[in-house]
Formats: sequence, C-alpha cells, structure tokens
Amino acid sequence: MLKFHNFCFIIAILAAFSFIPILYKCQLSSNCYSFQKPVIDLLTFPSSWNLLYFPSDHPPQTLKIALFVKKWPQSSHAGGLERHALTLHLALAKRGHQVHIFTTSSPNTSIPNLVFHLSEPTVGGYLNQTVVWSQFRTQNSTATPFDIVHTESVGLMHAQAKDVTNLAVTWHGIAYESIHSDIIQELLRAPEEQQAAMVTKKVMRVVEEVRFFPRYSHHVATSDHAGDILKRIYMIPEERVHIILNGVDEAIFRPELSLGNELKHGLGIPQNGSLILGMSGSVVLVIAGDDPWGARYKDLGANILVLGPLGRADLARFYNAIDIFVHPTLRGQGLDQTPLEAILSGKPVMTTRVASLTGSVIVGPELGYTFSPTVESLKKTLYRVWKDGKEG
Repeated sequence: MLKFHNFCFIIAILAAFSFIPILYKCQLSSNCYSFQKPVIDLLTFPSSWNLLYFPSDHPPQTLKIALFVKKWPQSSHAGGLERHALTLHLALAKRGHQVHIFTTSSPNTSIPNLVFHLSEPTVGGYLNQTVVWSQFRTQNSTATPFDIVHTESVGLMHAQAKDVTNLAVTWHGIAYESIHSDIIQELLRAPEEQQAAMVTKKVMRVVEEVRFFPRYSHHVATSDHAGDILKRIYMIPEERVHIILNGVDEAIFRPELSLGNELKHGLGIPQNGSLILGMSGSVVLVIAGDDPWGARYKDLGANILVLGPLGRADLARFYNAIDIFVHPTLRGQGLDQTPLEAILSGKPVMTTRVASLTGSVIVGPELGYTFSPTVESLKKTLYRVWKDGKEG
C-alpha cells in the first residue's frame, strides 16, 4: 500500500510566509535529504516547500493575516480552490494566527481566530473590488496592520494588489497550463461536435497574464510545473516564486478501515467486493463529486454508484472504502486536491498524465499509475492495476 510520507511532508502553512524584514530559515528534513542539514533562506528556496520540515510546536510569533477568496466553502459544495483556502487557513487559525477573510459567504458556525468580512458578489460571481478593498483598508489602518496578505488566484485583482508589498497570490491554474486542457478536449471531441474556437483567445489570455502577474509581490505555485511556468514563461523573478503543494488535513484523511466499512455497509457493497473502475463481475465503480455527467453514470449499470458531492468526513470514508482512486481529469491546470487526499488515506492513485500531477505527485511508478487521456491508455492502465493487484 502506498504511503503519503514517501513525499516527506505535504505542508502548506504560510505562517512562515510573513514578509517582515527578517530572513526566515528552516532546516531540510532528514526524510528527504541524507546530507548535512544546511541553514537556508526560505524565500529563495528553489524547490517545493513540501520537501522541508516545519516544527509543529506553537509559533514564536502570531500573525494577522488577510485572505481574499471569492467563495468560502459551504459543506460539500467546494472546488479545489475553496478547499485549499479552508484547509490552509483553518490550520493557521488553530496555530493561533488571526485570519481575516474577505469573501461573499461564511460558515454557519463561528470558528476561533477566523473573522469574516462579507460583501455581495458581482454579477460575474467575483468579489466586489471596491467594497473588499475598503474593508481591507479599514482593518489595515488599525493599530495592528496585516503581517501577510494572501489572495486565492484573483480574489484580489492586480489593480489593488500592485502596491501591497507583503502579498502572496496562490495560483490554482494559469492560462498557459489550460492550453494543454484545450488540446485534450479537442482530441476527444466527437466529429459531430462543434469545434471550440478558443486557442487564439487563450493565447491572448496568456499574454495578458504575463503583463499583469508581475504586479503581485509574491507568487505561490501549487505544483512544480506551475512554478517553472511562472519563472520561465511569465518571467517572474525566481525569488518571488514559491512552490507549495496543497496541504491535506492528516487528522481527517488517514488510513482507517472502519471508515471504509461504514460506507460499504451504507451502500450495500459486500465487504469483499472490488472497487475498481470498469472490468466485469464483482467490480463496483463508486463516483464522488458533483459532475455534469452524473446522470449518464447512473444509466451505465447497477454496479455504478454516484454519491454526488461529499463533505470532508464523507470523503474520508470514500477513500477508505476503495481499492484504488481513479482520477481521469481532463484539466491540465492547477493541482487537484483529491489525489493528495487519497494517497494520504493509504490508497494507490491512477491519474491522467498531466504535468502538475506527474511532476509533483506521481513522480515515480512506486507512487501510482498514470495514463494518457485516451480510452486505450485508460484500459491498458486498468489492466496493469488489476494484474498488480492479483500478484500483490
């Protein structure tokens, strides 16, 4: 069974990301490197921060942090960006930092050290920049201004961000990456389907991003691939690009057989039933998520169970109930949270061969399976999974 600690540590704590005028230093984890631990300058560290070990004891200094995110996650209805915001900033709040969240909705219950500043979204669903900027300036003009300003993607637009020197933006997908997604979609397009006239528009979007991205002081890439693009294609200075993979809450996502048995019992799946995609016989396919194809999946047969969107506790049961997690994404941009959660739950992962995943997660055959986004490649990889399972 694959163990997530093969990655050393997946930590995305921006507590160390306070751009106050001192040099932040940490030591390399002995789990990752065998040579003598050098003292490093964290802000100029060229590789993923996930290769580093950060102590879990109480921080010597608590920070006042501002977060801009267009939507705070509500129960099970949350995408990768929202779940990243939830996981990271809950962890920061638990460590004693005060987090002010500028967004359009808040949870039903109060959470210690989280302060919400709400505003009505624009027609397009974005944060109203005039309102949130006014809210931010009011809070920042108090006796204790913000130590860190963090925006999830363009939660705070570049026109406001350009003068904020202690700001970091986390990108969950940039236009250059999404061109790969367009190529995949075009290759999978049926002859009778209309061709998308998006390539020229997407290239111009890349040009726009190259022009305005430098207005953000610091950039957090959620994959090694995105970090390379920001440095090489977008020409962001290396010392302003920091690679931090999405964090996962180890208290929720962990190997726990009883959690999986609870889900199997609730769904009426035999305890010895196989939960692998698409073969025959006792195979059961369990699909989690709120996908437009949900109705189509349900029509494919009795052995296909569509669970719909799941909250984090139910997702933990889902991962523990399956034999392998299949992630057939057609999106080349960003770094999806679910493969990380599945690996931390002790499950092998099978995923589309896109650069963000192969460069940061499935970095070798011992960590999982990858396939090209074609039916033939998917079938061959499934057979490998089945064969490895029989021999294992």
